[in-house]
Amino acid sequence: MLFRAFCFFVLPVSRVFRLAPVVAFAAMALMSIGQAQMNVVTQHYDVARTGQNTSETLLTPGNVNKAGFGFRFSQPVDGYIVGQALYLSNVSIPNAGTHNVVYVATLHDSVYAFDADSNVGANAAPLWHVNFTNPAAGITTASGASLPCPDVTAYPESGIVSTPVIDPNTGTMYVVAKTNENGTVFHRLHALDVATGADKFAAPLPISGQVKTHLGTVATFNSLHAMNRPALLLNNGILYVAFGSNGCNDSAYGWVFAYNATSLAPMGVFNTAPEKGLGSIWQTGSGPAADSEGNIYVSTAEAHFTGNTGGQDFGSSILKLSEASGILNFDDYFTPFNQAIISADDLDLSACGVVVLPDQTTGPTPHLLVASGKQGTVYLLNRDNMGQYDSASGLQTDPQIEQELTKAVGAMFSTPVYWNNRVYFTGDAHPVTAYTLNNGLLTSPQQSITLPGGHSPVISANGNTNGIVWVIEGQQLYALDAMSLKVIYSSGQAGTRDTLPTQPHFSTEMVANGKAYVGTQTNLMVLGLLPTMQGANGNNQTATVATTLPVPLSVQLTDPYTGQPVSGVTVNFSDGAKGGTFGNSAPVTDSTGTATTTYTFGKTANTVTITAANPAVLGTKFTETAIPGPPKFLLLSSGGKQSAQVTTSLPAPVVVKVTDQFGNGISGMTVNFSDGSVGGGFSAKTLTTNSLGKASITYTTTTKAQAFKISSVVSGLPTILINETAIAGPPASMSVLGGNNQSVNSGTALPQALTVQLTDQFNNPTPAISVSYSDGGAGGSFSANPVSTTSAGQASTSYTPSFPGPITITATAGSLSSQFTETAQ
Repeated sequence: MLFRAFCFFVLPVSRVFRLAPVVAFAAMALMSIGQAQMNVVTQHYDVARTGQNTSETLLTPGNVNKAGFGFRFSQPVDGYIVGQALYLSNVSIPNAGTHNVVYVATLHDSVYAFDADSNVGANAAPLWHVNFTNPAAGITTASGASLPCPDVTAYPESGIVSTPVIDPNTGTMYVVAKTNENGTVFHRLHALDVATGADKFAAPLPISGQVKTHLGTVATFNSLHAMNRPALLLNNGILYVAFGSNGCNDSAYGWVFAYNATSLAPMGVFNTAPEKGLGSIWQTGSGPAADSEGNIYVSTAEAHFTGNTGGQDFGSSILKLSEASGILNFDDYFTPFNQAIISADDLDLSACGVVVLPDQTTGPTPHLLVASGKQGTVYLLNRDNMGQYDSASGLQTDPQIEQELTKAVGAMFSTPVYWNNRVYFTGDAHPVTAYTLNNGLLTSPQQSITLPGGHSPVISANGNTNGIVWVIEGQQLYALDAMSLKVIYSSGQAGTRDTLPTQPHFSTEMVANGKAYVGTQTNLMVLGLLPTMQGANGNNQTATVATTLPVPLSVQLTDPYTGQPVSGVTVNFSDGAKGGTFGNSAPVTDSTGTATTTYTFGKTANTVTITAANPAVLGTKFTETAIPGPPKFLLLSSGGKQSAQVTTSLPAPVVVKVTDQFGNGISGMTVNFSDGSVGGGFSAKTLTTNSLGKASITYTTTTKAQAFKISSVVSGLPTILINETAIAGPPASMSVLGGNNQSVNSGTALPQALTVQLTDQFNNPTPAISVSYSDGGAGGSFSANPVSTTSAGQASTSYTPSFPGPITITATAGSLSSQFTETAQ
């Protein structure tokens, strides 16, 4: 198919230079210019679209976490960033020095060049900024009536949608911009100087072309109904630009244009379905993929399919193209057996980009390509024989291809990535899935978290180690260990600190040189390793409660990329509500990156953990010890006012405590115990207080029932007296004290009370013992019966006989008894 004539028109270009507000660290040091950097010059890192950056030496699964990784800074832009950011190191910017540069393009037809490592000082403004509109001349972005199907992608305008591509050899960035020029919509190819943003070569070049069908009809490129969503491809000196519709079937076609990268001369055009239209190339923004032989691969969306009968319509297919002598040759294809259903039910293959896999050293097929689509079916194709279309097998599969995994990975609105002999898929509402390539087949699926609507992932790694899968979901950036698929970081873990602004449809992160660059609807977000904070002075000190630590606490902040101090950062010190006070709880780092404060302990003796932190800094901790002040009080802690029988131990130990003025126990104090001349037994009469300031003894009473005091003495402190009581043991004997051998008339009370005394084995009176009296059935009466012994161990009662005659009265307490002999007249 021959490339048709092009028209050339120079579009007025305005260049805008403006300041961006300083965000995050007010004095963040620049990354060392001399440090080796990886350039990212195309979408998904390489022309095969593997999505792997294997030159990442800074980011590892060990340091990408919510404590050590997060928001670094951002740069505002004038529209949605849909395409992936690109990166060049050591770019000499006129009148601005040498910079590592990150490039982004917006739907507002702007291209920005920002310093990739900082947004402070001179780097607060873009290094350069070009915009391809000129409202005064009637040139605006495509929007409103000039942007059909706005509800599909929710794009308010459609300026630069695709990811540009950079030729580092010539210092040229190729960009396709869409503009509305006084009612007519154009796509123009720009070739920008990476140092200035100025167009070079024959740019800007309007994109146009026609393809004549075998039926004699002509399909003409119409910018109004076209969107350059796929990233640009630069391969072997040829620039490829692919198109689909604006998101709906609005008189659109799928197109691939080829240009000489230096002269911008047209070198071929291909239409995916010129007979009846459609056949968009969308690929979620992923660009056409290329193999080492220069073959180009694209995936098409719904359209008529006539390719197996000599026609030119290849809806729902994977196409292989090659350029030769100004012609884009159609070389091979694969179309699934159910292409008609795929097209009719909007199950686009082109919702997913295609990936050229590295040559396989095992298995029968060295040259493989992987693709998928909204069905979630994975197609593993032989690039040397893609399988075409098999409608005659009668099977509900495609046996002619290398492998087909039916509905295995969820609806793919993203492009798979390859790393370390594994292929990763992030299907919509489906677990992130990794397959291992084994003898040319995808095997051993491993799954992780489910991400509804997951964007296209990328992988950073240092060769075959430290692999990390990065993917955007909603307003969060996720990082997964590429081997275990364990989530190691999500921007939501850090709360609002790392939350991304709203993401445009199909935006893709770029991770390189220790940072992640994420385009949003309003800015370019830069996330990376957080400055490290180390304790410089003041750790592991000891001081008395309510006094100030002798050495101030100081921390130093260091940029992990440069090793240079970070100034102007507020450091928040906290003791976790332990009652201490800081001289300044929020000092700011000085020019040496140091923040210093003093700390005064509270009134409690303990070990205090002091944290030094900032939401955007990897913090540190201090461990300080508050010890008690001088001894002030000797206190009874427990064991006072106890009672125990003679010759037994008090029920509980007697515990005293030595404290300072705030009640903190003091260890190592000598305590002496004594009961005077009572003569009881101590477990120890001299003790040393323990770590709580306490000394504890047991005490055994003597044979004498009595109240007594235990004294506790600490030199220099008031003595304390502890009241205790030794009580009599059980009654061991009973004796008659009065009222025996009396005589009285019947009906008259005996003149003396009947009195007994109970004592224990040591002759201690036993109080509160019940004594019962009995006259053996003589019919007399007692004034009280039974009677409890008094503190002197005595029990008494009066007796009145009823009948004349001798009377024997018995007093009984347990097994003890005594008798009285009385006579009634």
